[in-house]
Amino acid sequence: MSDTPRIRFSHFVEQFPELPLPITLGEDTVRRISKETPPLPSRMVDQFLVPLEPTVVNEEFTEFVACLRLPEADNYVGLIYWRADLAQYHYTLVTLNPKTEEIIDRVILAGTSYDGEELTQTTAAITEALMIYQVSGQGQGKKFDYQASASTARRFQIADSGKIIEL
Repeated sequence: MSDTPRIRFSHFVEQFPELPLPITLGEDTVRRISKETPPLPSRMVDQFLVPLEPTVVNEEFTEFVACLRLPEADNYVGLIYWRADLAQYHYTLVTLNPKTEEIIDRVILAGTSYDGEELTQTTAAITEALMIYQVSGQGQGKKFDYQASASTARRFQIADSGKIIEL
């Protein structure tokens, strides 16, 4: 076991700015946020974010940015972070139990990914009532020609328990 002291959960949460809602998460959002938000220390990423990720985090090619903290709630802490890897980046909403620090729920809200054939772009808007509206579009990567008729739309809401429910 490492002798390195653990970082307090409250200190980790404080790294996420409280931004006013409504907010739209799109291609340029992270640039605006990262101008005023310092990078997360690697120890903090390793302790808190890497365990939340279902895919391997390659330290050489992966970057994380603390984007925002949702308004205070009794039963959960809601955090949105940005993860960039080769050929993809995305904004993830995670809800955590403030007492146990365990994950309650997780969903990718927005981002861009390219699998070599198809480009997928997703944008999300979060309202003051914590309603989340998500729109995705796909197209051929070499000649991306967005077609509204091929879009998909989804709605989510965060329950009092911290569960993220698709409506």
